[in-house]
Amino acid sequence: MHAAVNSGRIIPVYILDDINSRPWQIGAASRWWLHHSLQALNRSLNDQLLVLQGDALTLLPELAATLKAKAVYWNRCYEPWRIQRDRLLKERLTQQGVACHSSNASLLWEPWHIAKQDGTPYQVFTAYYRRGCLQAPPPGQPLVAPAQLPFYSLPADTNALPGSALQGSPGIDALRLLPSIPWDTEMRQTWQIGEQAAQASLNEFLCNGLDSYRLGRNFPAQARVSRLSPYLHFGEISPRQVWHAALGESSIRGLEQDLDCFLSELGWREFSYYLLYHKPDLPSVNIQRKFNHFPWRDHSPDLQAWQQGQTGFPLVDAGMRELWQTGYMHNRVRMVAASFLVKNLHLPWQQGARWFWDCLVDADLASNSASWQWVAGCGADAAPYFRIFNPLTQSEKFDSTGSYIRRFVPELAALPDNYLHKPLQAPAAVLHQAGIRPGQDYPYPIVDLQQSRAQALTAFRKLREPAGQALT
Repeated sequence: MHAAVNSGRIIPVYILDDINSRPWQIGAASRWWLHHSLQALNRSLNDQLLVLQGDALTLLPELAATLKAKAVYWNRCYEPWRIQRDRLLKERLTQQGVACHSSNASLLWEPWHIAKQDGTPYQVFTAYYRRGCLQAPPPGQPLVAPAQLPFYSLPADTNALPGSALQGSPGIDALRLLPSIPWDTEMRQTWQIGEQAAQASLNEFLCNGLDSYRLGRNFPAQARVSRLSPYLHFGEISPRQVWHAALGESSIRGLEQDLDCFLSELGWREFSYYLLYHKPDLPSVNIQRKFNHFPWRDHSPDLQAWQQGQTGFPLVDAGMRELWQTGYMHNRVRMVAASFLVKNLHLPWQQGARWFWDCLVDADLASNSASWQWVAGCGADAAPYFRIFNPLTQSEKFDSTGSYIRRFVPELAALPDNYLHKPLQAPAAVLHQAGIRPGQDYPYPIVDLQQSRAQALTAFRKLREPAGQALT
């Protein structure tokens, strides 16, 4: 934006490109967020946002030719399909005599700037972040918004202009990003969307969440996480803004340990993009190839029970229902729910990643893919295969009073705390008093935790790295 404004009059353009993005078109929850985000953006641009839909490789060169544009400016994206598309786009525009300028607005460090001494990419997060990122030049200060935006005025009737790109510009509503049936009621009550909402969320976190973040972030019922991920994903706030604002708050209040923990979470986001850049097949292919031989199950009933929050394990069910209702899930619970799918139900991590992709408002191809591979044990710097999150002990430790479970699994709300985490082990009288009929009001557990854990460990121990396919 700054570079474009400094060069002359501008036309802000958004293109919904569901063609080049296949098979990673935006999921349903993210499309919902995108609709409201575009509306907020358009308001901030005095209704000057030009909205198009289709193949950006065709539309943008046509638009530039129609308007006799001298230059096109964009911020770089790092998904493999976007890298390929933008490279071709630059070639086509350059051939037309249109200058192309790209900038980094979504990462703290470019993936190609961080490398080991021998020039190869890091494989382990701690080394990547501590030796690589923190020893590199620090993230730049965020820019102040331009005081004025010199818009190029399009005619009210874009059909009057030559060129098919502009004719019939659909507008935001015509993109049909909102659901046809109103499943988004609670999401609308949960989120405020847009740049101003992002700033408000950051300020709220710095005032009330950064203090004790290192420990408090593990408790899903506490407001100790930033919930900035969707705002970061959609560019409504930049990681540089978050980074420097947190540094400033810590310097005033002396929150060094909490700050280090929070900044390292931004580092994990960077590492996910780093992995995706260096390993473009990250969303579908195991980084550790030996996991290609894991004996995954194909069992739709268990997958459906997990998706619907009907597994019989309250913390898992609460997380999956939070996801469906709000488009978000607390990170601690994400790890528990993901571990349960992979290491107790023995279902492929790709199936879980696809469900999250469709249900998360912060569905980010890099973070989603890297996180699922981490939990499954097949990724770079992954959790060791023997680390299996026990949903009962995690529940008792991080939601001991059941506040989180009672919110999202209300049929268990009347149970005493000591039975809330394993409800169907409660005496019949306690269940009756709470109005719970086992198997009807709340399901029996769909898997035996100890038995399924033992089976997973046995299968993991048998894995061997195929010759020539070791992690490099």
